[in-house]
Amino acid sequence: MTTPPLNRIAGAPISWGVCEVPGWGYQLTPERVLKEMREVGLAATEMGPDGFLPAAPEAMARVLADHDLHAVGGFTPLLLHVPGHDPLPEAEQLLESYAASNAEVLVLSAITGQDGYDSRPELGADGWRLLLSNLDRLTALAAERGVRAVLHPHVGTMIENGDEVRRVLEDSAISLCLDTGHLLIGGTDPAELTRQAPERIAHTHMKDVDASLAAKVQSGRLTYTDAVREGMYRPLGAGDVDVQAIVTHLSARGYDGWYVLEQDTVLTAEPRAKGPVEDVWESAEHLRAVLRDVA
Repeated sequence: MTTPPLNRIAGAPISWGVCEVPGWGYQLTPERVLKEMREVGLAATEMGPDGFLPAAPEAMARVLADHDLHAVGGFTPLLLHVPGHDPLPEAEQLLESYAASNAEVLVLSAITGQDGYDSRPELGADGWRLLLSNLDRLTALAAERGVRAVLHPHVGTMIENGDEVRRVLEDSAISLCLDTGHLLIGGTDPAELTRQAPERIAHTHMKDVDASLAAKVQSGRLTYTDAVREGMYRPLGAGDVDVQAIVTHLSARGYDGWYVLEQDTVLTAEPRAKGPVEDVWESAEHLRAVLRDVA
């Protein structure tokens, strides 16, 4: 039986400022983040960066069970375009923890090899061939273990803009993680992509975006990180992403994947008030209302 969409809303640690980028900001404890996820009524979490959850599969499963949370899978930055570097051993090791926690989705990001997401190199023809080949290899590897691999277009990675997303769709078999924020910032209308290719979308990261700040990132007037600090990501319904259209297109196709609330946040210190959970709560309530309306 397909799980009802209202029970397929998950959280991501980055919404609490927990991030793999060195120097990103103050990092809240896993205990606080996981506790607040359950308070919001989320059913699951993505795994977060290394160290957020225990590395040992059995220990990870215990922590999740203690908080009554399911593991969706996780954001996995891998180097996919560099000759002589094979990303499969790293993915194989990670997938061992997926088996113990019943995680379902390997969310791949084609990182540049540099720290952060504020710049990226050009990808040549050889690099493209290797990247696309590695995406298909990783898709097959995950499928062998009952996991679905998806590619996450992301600002400051090798797959960012509309032309790059289209090339992946045309020249590889991998499904997409529809990150509504990163797509918009990269120049792709996420609602239109969902209308055009709903069958290729197997996972969603739900963000809302202040389009005026996104335009500054696109033009180079503001770095991605600085835009996040200034509040580029908004609670769902408070920005310029057409959440209703996205959910409508996915539902019409019979989408049964996760809706992950993921609004990148930078903290400078332990919040004195409620903190990031307030925005997550607002997003969760908005998404629930949209899902009910579409149903």
